[in-house]
Order: sequence, then structure tokens, then C-alpha cells
Amino acid sequence: MGFLWKGAASGPTTKQAGDAAEAVALAHLQRAGLRLLARNYRTPGRGGGEIDLVMRAPDGTVVFVEVRRRASLSHGGAAASIGAVKRRRIVFAARHYLARLASPPPCRFDVVLLEPGGPQWLQAAFDAD
Repeated sequence: MGFLWKGAASGPTTKQAGDAAEAVALAHLQRAGLRLLARNYRTPGRGGGEIDLVMRAPDGTVVFVEVRRRASLSHGGAAASIGAVKRRRIVFAARHYLARLASPPPCRFDVVLLEPGGPQWLQAAFDAD
């Protein structure tokens, strides 16, 4: 009887794959002129939210970026994986981030999809309803 151990030989962990996807998205956004403000911004406590990348656009807009990676376009691809609960948690974290600022700047919610065919940047992908 043998045991299977998840290690380096079995490929990257989910965290490593996610970090690599964020690095690709970050480089893509930086080439477009955005500047990194925070990476993996989390709210304290359970049930909070996380924002993969917080960026500043050249016009001063704070851009909250969700990065989604999918190896296949089946099941709707990466965009289909951002449901209402995920959006609410991103908005919650964004409000927490903005509350720290004396004068909140304009902001928007973008999504970078990493799918076969290369990165796809969806600007103003959803609102903070």
C-alpha cells in the first residue's frame, strides 16, 4: 500500500499557480501604465474579502483588480467564475481599503482573465452595487 504525496514533482500548488497568474496580470497592467499600490489586500476577520491587485491608473483612478485563471474555456471560462458572492467580497474589501484614505479617489473594478490565447483585461467589469 502506498501513499501519494503532493510535492514539487506533481506540479505547482494552487497558491503557486495563483501567484504566477497574478504576476502575469501585474506585468500586463504595468505595461499599460498602471502602478501597483497593493497585492493580495485582505480585510481582517472571517467572511471579509480579498483583492488580488490594487493599482493606480495614470489618471489617478484606483483600480481594484480580480485575476482569474482557467486552463480551459469550458464551463464559461474564467469570467463565469466571478459570481455575486465573489463580487460582494471584492467590493467589501475595496470599501475597507478606501476608508483608510483621507479623500477617496475615483475607483473601478477590473478583471484580468488568463485563459488560452493570452490575458484579457476587462475594465470596469462590474459596479459596487
